[in-house]
Amino acid sequence: MQDFADSFLLAIGLILSGDAELWAIVLLSLRVSLTAVLVAAVIGMPLGALLAVGRFPGKQTIIVLVNALMGLPPVVVGLMVYLMLSNSGPLGVLQLLYTPTAMIIAQVVLVTPIIAALTRQVIEGLDAEYAEQLRSLGISRLDSVPTLLWDGRYALMTALLAGFGRAIAEVGAVIIVGGNINHVTRVMTTTIALETSKGNLALALALGAILILIAVAVNASVSLLGTTARQSAYA
Repeated sequence: MQDFADSFLLAIGLILSGDAELWAIVLLSLRVSLTAVLVAAVIGMPLGALLAVGRFPGKQTIIVLVNALMGLPPVVVGLMVYLMLSNSGPLGVLQLLYTPTAMIIAQVVLVTPIIAALTRQVIEGLDAEYAEQLRSLGISRLDSVPTLLWDGRYALMTALLAGFGRAIAEVGAVIIVGGNINHVTRVMTTTIALETSKGNLALALALGAILILIAVAVNASVSLLGTTARQSAYA
């Protein structure tokens, strides 16, 4: 118990003192996850909107597939990306394995289905509500997408935050494709796993505390955006 208390105090000291190694890991984690969410949004939001308003053969099959991909096991995603980026893989010539870019790719694969599925739900609901009004103005289904995306911006921010929460907490995929290389690909989750196995509880606890704070901030933001969206709808 005394050892844990000492480690906890050391962890607080690392956070408050601005330890360079600690904050380098935190900043890399944020850079990788935020970039992954941005790329996933560029792919997932248009896909989700198309699935919501589009009318084409195989649409329901794609919706089922996107929903199923939300539950992809991270280690399987890591393995798939590893095989694609390895020297013998089709993208091996790019030499991206064990780099932050490889970690971003793995997180994009994990987050895109989440954003696409949540976007589809939001836009589908808005389209059902405003379809008649939009058609009366001569706006086609596809042309109505920008309007619907703007109207659902608060709910869509919630989708982005959900994707970020999934990305920042990921460990299985990123450790496979990133390798947990010090000062190169070491992020919060992989460092916590490594330092705990080494018995360095102070750094692991410090990173764990920051990760929990980020999770709380994300959930608080989701709640706040949900309240804002409801108030906007009633306004």
